[in-house]
Amino acid sequence: MGVPVQPGRHGRRPAAFRAIAGFALAVAGSSALGLVAGLIWGEAAPRAVLQEIATGTAELVNEETSAFIGADALFCVIAAVAGLITGVVGYRFLMARAGSGARAAAAAGLILGAVAGALVMLWLGGQIGLSGYNHQLAFSADGTLFPASLTLGAKSALAFWPMFTAIVIVVAEWGTRHQDSPPEPLPGYAQPPE
Repeated sequence: MGVPVQPGRHGRRPAAFRAIAGFALAVAGSSALGLVAGLIWGEAAPRAVLQEIATGTAELVNEETSAFIGADALFCVIAAVAGLITGVVGYRFLMARAGSGARAAAAAGLILGAVAGALVMLWLGGQIGLSGYNHQLAFSADGTLFPASLTLGAKSALAFWPMFTAIVIVVAEWGTRHQDSPPEPLPGYAQPPE
């Protein structure tokens, strides 16, 4: 006679493992996408032009430059596109075929991963050109022109990536649930007998 097997014990472990793996994959994937987004933002964002006025001191050449607004706007656009990518790909490959527990873990991972991706994007984009800026600021002769370091003025732009990811998830879930429910009868018409 064999050893009795506890019902449901083996079914829970793989489900929990799938939920944890989906969560970790979502966070890691979004963070990796944050590296790509940071490279794009760091290379493509406009930068204000500074002029060295004394050792270690520089001022804006044009006080009315639109470079700061342009850099923030580009960050928002890249973050929105990354949020759409994260939401669509994450929903398609992590949530669409998962059970309810794994779906919730994957959704949480996608949204937290989007926050991480936005922070990685901010950090990496700010690092691109920073050493050159610091070198110019410390060692340039008076009157030298050089680009400013890249910063994000509107910190609220960090919300774009997780917001767009969450919107995709909500719309996809709503569409899935809406398809699964039977259509409501039109007012004034009798429901056909079953």
